[in-house]
Amino acid sequence: MDYLKELEAKSVHDCYHHKIKVMDKRVSNSPIWVPGPVIVGAGPSGLASAACLKQKGIQSLILEKADCLASMWTLKTYDRLRLHLPKQFCQLPLMPFPKNFPSYPTKQQFLAYLKNYADYFDVKPAFSTTVVSAEFDHRCGFWRVKTKGMKKKEEVEYVSEWLIVATGENAEEVVPQLEGMDKFEGTMLHTSFYKSGSMFSGKNVLVVGCGNSGMEVCLDLCNHNARPTLVVRDTVHILPQQMLGKSTFGLSMCLLKCFPIRFVDQILLIMSHLMLGDTSQFGLNRPKLGPLELKNLNGKTPVLDVGTLAQIRSGNIKVCRGIQRLAKHTVEFLDGKVENFDAIILATGYKSNVPSWLKGSDMFSEKDGLPKKPFPNGWKGENGLYAVGFTKRGLLGASIDAKRIAEDIVHS
Repeated sequence: MDYLKELEAKSVHDCYHHKIKVMDKRVSNSPIWVPGPVIVGAGPSGLASAACLKQKGIQSLILEKADCLASMWTLKTYDRLRLHLPKQFCQLPLMPFPKNFPSYPTKQQFLAYLKNYADYFDVKPAFSTTVVSAEFDHRCGFWRVKTKGMKKKEEVEYVSEWLIVATGENAEEVVPQLEGMDKFEGTMLHTSFYKSGSMFSGKNVLVVGCGNSGMEVCLDLCNHNARPTLVVRDTVHILPQQMLGKSTFGLSMCLLKCFPIRFVDQILLIMSHLMLGDTSQFGLNRPKLGPLELKNLNGKTPVLDVGTLAQIRSGNIKVCRGIQRLAKHTVEFLDGKVENFDAIILATGYKSNVPSWLKGSDMFSEKDGLPKKPFPNGWKGENGLYAVGFTKRGLLGASIDAKRIAEDIVHS
């Protein structure tokens, strides 16, 4: 193509200082040159990346398949959700949360913060734009990102020196295959479709998954007079949300500055035992590794208790082991027990979808969609490829990634 030959002739300096070059719209599939990075995803990671780049004088283009900012938070979270960590650990770069926000902002407050953040930094994503493929073209030395509009169905190709993957670790639902799923006649839904326990009042509800979402959904069901049962298929660390007048996360960060991780884990476990008791008596067995060491090893996040354990202790939430099979209105468990349920809620988490559209690169695992070893510390790849929000460190990790990426690009 003449256009790609033209790009090959440009120096990086010339390309960077050119305004976005929109090719003749009458020409089919005519690419659009983007002088700054193309960012895929308009969630917190994408917004943070764009803001950090803008602070350094670099414009970017955000491509977002949904029609709103932070589609995961906006469309796929339950009503009672709050940030699980204090706001100072969840704020994006260059703009703190409002002082009048509580320590643990609500979902609505967090979304309002993100909107104000985008407005303040004048970040305007291209909404309803799905990235079909992104591939590095070795002939011209640039990334070619092909998209499709959800409304007009028009196909557009963008060309850029840098590609920032900001779709996050939680792009698509993980739905386990349970024997007899097709036979169950009650309601079955993933937590991405769960909003409130009000629709389950008076019903027997089975919640599959004992992470933070599963635990909090059980609590919400209790508050709406449902009868939840929690499936705990694996070991789990449950910690108090607060310890010694500080957030457990904040206390951990302070202690890690002075002590090794295993010693800090021992402190957390001793305090948890004193405050919560022996969780194994309720069927909640702890892993052999401590909570922080386990998080570092495989990214498994400990559960921060917000009141669920008290409901388990009182018997309002039952705990059972894994599922053997489902039938029309019943569930048979591994221990042979059979119980009736009106609904099943799958709190089984999410996975990345990057391998489905990032072509010609083996830098993301096909298994979980997360960056592989070619990414030092999980944020920088090859040929101008970056990843933000994939280090399993939540919003704090995404903010750190965004700052590093902007610094790296400005010096490239």
